[in-house]
Amino acid sequence: MVLRTTPPGHDVILYDGHCRICSGAAREFQKLLGGRGTQLRSFRDEGVLVGFPGISAERCENAMQLVQADGRVLEGAEAIVRALGRHPLGRLLYVYYVPGLRQLVDVFYRAFARYRFKIAGRTCSDGGCEVHFK
Repeated sequence: MVLRTTPPGHDVILYDGHCRICSGAAREFQKLLGGRGTQLRSFRDEGVLVGFPGISAERCENAMQLVQADGRVLEGAEAIVRALGRHPLGRLLYVYYVPGLRQLVDVFYRAFARYRFKIAGRTCSDGGCEVHFK
């Protein structure tokens, strides 16, 4: 089942602004995508998720979300592949869809996302890290 939300009219990447790794990746995405119609927003900023019904903070805790212009939502590694696919060199990432490779990359992504705060050596004051340190 494909998750849908309110169509923003352009792609929106929802990332974790409290995560050093995620924030760094968002800055790199911004450089690569420039003015190609993709907006990057931290899901932790006040009011951001209100604009995207159906996308919970818990879902965002577990994986980066790509809200496409038409309201379809992709997450995790596939969101990265699709978001960067607009960049000329990003099309090389479509190797992700090779059978077997996708499953392997998804397992790696889920593990990395789960332990990202430990990997980055960060603790949070708002309890967000506790989700990942269980």
